[in-house]
Amino acid sequence: MRTRKPNQLLLALFGELVVDRVDEPVPATLIIDVLDGADIAAPTTRATLGRMATRGILEPVRRGREIGYLLTESGVEVLREAAGRVNRDRPFDPQGSGWTLVTFSVPERERTLRHRLRASLTWAGFAPLRDGLWVAPGEVDLAAALGPIHDELPPQTVTAFAARELPGFEMGGIVESAWEIDLIRQEHEAFLAEWRAPEVPDCVTPALTMRTALVADWLALLRADPGLPPQHLGDDWPADVSLETFRARRSEFAEESEREFAARLH
Repeated sequence: MRTRKPNQLLLALFGELVVDRVDEPVPATLIIDVLDGADIAAPTTRATLGRMATRGILEPVRRGREIGYLLTESGVEVLREAAGRVNRDRPFDPQGSGWTLVTFSVPERERTLRHRLRASLTWAGFAPLRDGLWVAPGEVDLAAALGPIHDELPPQTVTAFAARELPGFEMGGIVESAWEIDLIRQEHEAFLAEWRAPEVPDCVTPALTMRTALVADWLALLRADPGLPPQHLGDDWPADVSLETFRARRSEFAEESEREFAARLH
């Protein structure tokens, strides 16, 4: 299995099997076993759970001698927003026509907030065009994209515009400077190499680990591919094959992973 970040796997696990479905704490031992199958050591998982609790995404709850984790309201909001794109019928197609432009200004002393704002914009399909100006294909729902950090942004921090291409000022060169098309294709190819014929791990929760890893990789691919208009992409663009593969593997792992999760939850 490919190398993955533990926080990506945790978000995938909670987004796929917990949010809007489970109201009780998820045992830490279950979480550790799932990530162990994806080659994440137990101390790393525990440390990542602690960091996500500090960020206000998860809340630790004692269950007898064991610790479990609940999603906070902020965590639920983050995962619901991500689920909208994970489950979209055509996740790699631009939403609407034209382009969305964003400018923002965050003081130097607010580096963490600036990083989170940039991460939110990247997830929404934006790329930096030049200093202080970001662009995304289509009509981005910016309110939804910035929802998890909206209350932390001072007034007038972000300014956004809808834009369209003008004759004589075609977007081809802009797209090439903002996004590396070849690298996006490579991300699709890496996803397909991993999931067309996946190797099942030898672990306590194989189906649950596979489903978690699949969704984590899918989230990474969605972040890498902003959904550019097809005229800016090369021939045989692999997005449709990636989508078909994701849905097939997700369906394949669903039933058994649900059983594994339910058996360990209580």
